[in-house]
Amino acid sequence: MALRITLRQLEYFVAVGECGSIALAAEKVNVSSPSISAAIAQLEAEFGLQLFIRRHAQGLSLTQGGARFIESARRVLAEARGLNDLANDITGKVRGPLNVGCLVTFAQIVLPRLRRSFVEAWPEVVFRQFERDQSELFDGLRAARFDVAMAYDLDVPADLTFLPLIDLPPYVVLSDKHPLARRESLVVADLAEEPMVLLDLPMSADYFLSFFAEARIAPKIAERTRDIAVMRALVGNGFGYSMANIRPMPDRSPDGLPLRIVPLKVPRPALRLGLLVSEGALNSCTIRAFVDHARARITPGQGAAPGVDPYG
Repeated sequence: MALRITLRQLEYFVAVGECGSIALAAEKVNVSSPSISAAIAQLEAEFGLQLFIRRHAQGLSLTQGGARFIESARRVLAEARGLNDLANDITGKVRGPLNVGCLVTFAQIVLPRLRRSFVEAWPEVVFRQFERDQSELFDGLRAARFDVAMAYDLDVPADLTFLPLIDLPPYVVLSDKHPLARRESLVVADLAEEPMVLLDLPMSADYFLSFFAEARIAPKIAERTRDIAVMRALVGNGFGYSMANIRPMPDRSPDGLPLRIVPLKVPRPALRLGLLVSEGALNSCTIRAFVDHARARITPGQGAAPGVDPYG
């Protein structure tokens, strides 16, 4: 008997499994919640299998069978994307879905402009972007949820390939009124007695704190936040300094207060901003086009200087 399921239903099922909520999954794939619910019901009816346990006020969790089923669903979706890539390569066309992950610390600064120029050059591409932390980008690439990701060269696992774009040395973010704001550059020792607003994201926080460990200095962490806009607002209002590698434009906090960007001299190479891909990803005509486009648009030079807009 022929199965009466669609790839769209599988996509909705995987989205619910990853989000744990029909409402969140609907937002993720940009469809209505009733459409998601109907797709799940149709899959369960077709296979005679309960995929989720529905708990009041706690969302949905996968059943044991659903957990096994979702892995197969991911493989089917990956194979379907592979057919699309094959068709594009045969025809030489850049088109179809492109799921791009981006490190949350610079997603608002780098990706929208790059996305705009790419979809204008290749209007048949259906571009979706996802903001995640570094470890989530690794998981998303491995699970084929992302085709390519923009990230730093921090602890990149051996099964993923990093394609460098530009170097981004660290800098210190200061209130315009901070006593160190007029310095041409700083070293970690200059910050030893100053309160710090730590951008507390996986891997990024460890990277910045490693400067202090290498200098055998304990930072005075006064505030922690996972939101770069909140970090800038706290700094602008005098709650401490912070550190970053990519500079928001203009140099003001979200509530309009002036910020100062001062290069930080550390005895180690700058972080590299680049693209992450899984094995075989560059066989896709569309992914290759995006990689080439990013390399052409985000170039060394002005972008390699501390705290400068990566587009120059």
